[in-house]
Amino acid sequence: MAGIAYQGKTVFGLDIGTRSIVGTVGYKEKDRFVVIAQRVMEHETRAMLDGQIHDIKKVGSTIKAVKEALETDIGRNLTEVCIAAAGRVLRTVTTRINYEFTEEKVVLEEDVYALSAMGVEQAYEEFQQGNDTDIKFYCVGYSVIRYYLNHYPIGNLEEHKAGSIGADMIVTFLPEDVVDGLYRAVESAGLEVANLTLEPIAAIQVAIPEKFRMLNIALVDVGAGTSDISITKDGAIVSYGMIPVAGDSLTETIAQNCLVDFNTAEEIKRQIDAGGDITFTDIMGLSQTVGAGELMNILEPAVENMTKPVADCIRELNGEKSVSAVFVVGGGGKIPGYTEKLSKELGIAQERVALRGKEVMGFIDFPEDIEKDSLLVTPVGICLSFYEQNNNFVFVTFNEERIKVYDNGKLSVVEAAMQAGFPNDGLFPKRGSELNYTVDGKARIKRGELGEAAVITVNGELADIHTPIKANDLVRVLPSTAGAAAKLEIRALPEFHHSIVVNVNDKKIELPKFAQVNGQLQSGYYEIEDGDVIEILSYYTVAQILEFMDVILPEKTGLAVNNMPADRETKVYENFSVAWGEHVVFVGKNDEESDDTEDSEESDIGEQVSEETVSETEERPGEAQSAAATPINNVNQSIRVLVNGSPLLLSGKPSYVYVDIFDYIDFDLSKSKGGGIVTNLNGNPAEYLKEIKDGDIIDVYWRN
Repeated sequence: MAGIAYQGKTVFGLDIGTRSIVGTVGYKEKDRFVVIAQRVMEHETRAMLDGQIHDIKKVGSTIKAVKEALETDIGRNLTEVCIAAAGRVLRTVTTRINYEFTEEKVVLEEDVYALSAMGVEQAYEEFQQGNDTDIKFYCVGYSVIRYYLNHYPIGNLEEHKAGSIGADMIVTFLPEDVVDGLYRAVESAGLEVANLTLEPIAAIQVAIPEKFRMLNIALVDVGAGTSDISITKDGAIVSYGMIPVAGDSLTETIAQNCLVDFNTAEEIKRQIDAGGDITFTDIMGLSQTVGAGELMNILEPAVENMTKPVADCIRELNGEKSVSAVFVVGGGGKIPGYTEKLSKELGIAQERVALRGKEVMGFIDFPEDIEKDSLLVTPVGICLSFYEQNNNFVFVTFNEERIKVYDNGKLSVVEAAMQAGFPNDGLFPKRGSELNYTVDGKARIKRGELGEAAVITVNGELADIHTPIKANDLVRVLPSTAGAAAKLEIRALPEFHHSIVVNVNDKKIELPKFAQVNGQLQSGYYEIEDGDVIEILSYYTVAQILEFMDVILPEKTGLAVNNMPADRETKVYENFSVAWGEHVVFVGKNDEESDDTEDSEESDIGEQVSEETVSETEERPGEAQSAAATPINNVNQSIRVLVNGSPLLLSGKPSYVYVDIFDYIDFDLSKSKGGGIVTNLNGNPAEYLKEIKDGDIIDVYWRN
């Protein structure tokens, strides 16, 4: 037979159903789809049950017969085919994906593709987290519910300028055995899969045009083994579901009641719609006659058993509420009473549940000998899905293992790695372990070093994770490595480089800061360990200063800090003065006290009163005397603090609070400047009545 002339690319679609296989060949011409030829063949045996292939060879044989018949009809060979999987053991994941551009840009087609690919990968990861079985699942399709431009909903992203794009997506998965069975049956017939979709996705291509998808509608594709369900709302397909009850359950009821084999029961079922009497021969060889009405009474419970779970599934998929209308397609839904009972179960008007056949096929041109029927909705939709998705599975070799990968037309190394179960952190350089520690109460982290990136080759050529791959490519990935663990010595801390300057015997001495780690003094060469608590000390003790200067003094040598008696454990802060021996100058010793203590002052302490000290005692009589001569058990005490970097002596009171420092410094509180006053005590905000103690560090200033 001569080849048929036509426009456009020929598409060959196969609806591999539980009872029959429908083969359709056609092409798209503008907004119409032209069917060139169509063939329907039933399985000779029950080689399929509930949408799953049980006998691959027998199903493959029927596919081959359909293929050869169509090749005869159109006068050319068919090598590629589009197929659809039933929703048996269907799993769906609804996910939200968002991508932020580094800078605002015009959204291109490849950006939208990349967003969808990210969404599929994210959905797969979410699905795997909840997959507590050993069954391997494949992604077999996805739908975008809505897009987002800069976090606001939009119909189409392309050509818009955006800082970020996003999408709500519904991604569908099926078990490996379902997908493998379809592929093997098709391959046994000498065909390659050009595109794989889901039956509910295919059916909705025809039954619910985009202009109707703003409405909350359910599509029910009632086949022989399964009832596939999809829901539309707000312009998108929002959910899918499947019930493993369909037309075969009615056939089995007839077989049991009429005592006939399955095929005879199927013939009886098809005659019910015509009404009248139906004659058949039972398994005993006896001729029997039964009225269509009588059969419908027998089937009524079975029809209820079909529609109730479908109605329950629709409500579950639709947020526990009914839909506005239901379109029914497929041969199983043609049984009298099906739509009426489904409307009753859903609680909606009967006229809003209806079979859809020729009513939705106005844009499809069939040969004259083919009557438009609801049975043909899914077969044509399978062909149309080729133009919408154009994806399939391909085989590649990944690290010596042959794997099957879902190909969306832009397959890359990262998708193959994901399907092979290759760990994500094996693709990207890994950091060595980090170091967590605190410095002066503040948490710090030192990151580990980056390791080497994965070494990737495709067919022997160096590649990266984004390198495109195709069927039969050889992909090898040498995993990335972890870098060195984080290391840090105390001397590398910024705070450690600072020093403390003190006046020792009238000479300025610069002292490096000490670090205290977990309560123990450590040198700058100490290597910080995870969890260390580090304090960079802002003071030296007198003993530490002596050790630093390599000075050895007799135990009874007199010591002074800021002209006050001190011992070796007295703390010395920035700009404090330290003295011993002849350099010691005490404040305010009276003659009477001197006589009482003469015998005990045989050490090298020199007793003098500086002019500065004298003027200080004149301004505040008795304060210096109290500081130097008052017995230890007196209620008054003197403390030394550091205010804005300068040492300050407070005396004459049993205790001190923060506000007391204003009696000693030139700071006018009545003249507000800048953004308010800052009052800090030892680096932390302090209230005016906060108690202060010897050695405290105080800062007080107007905020800029």
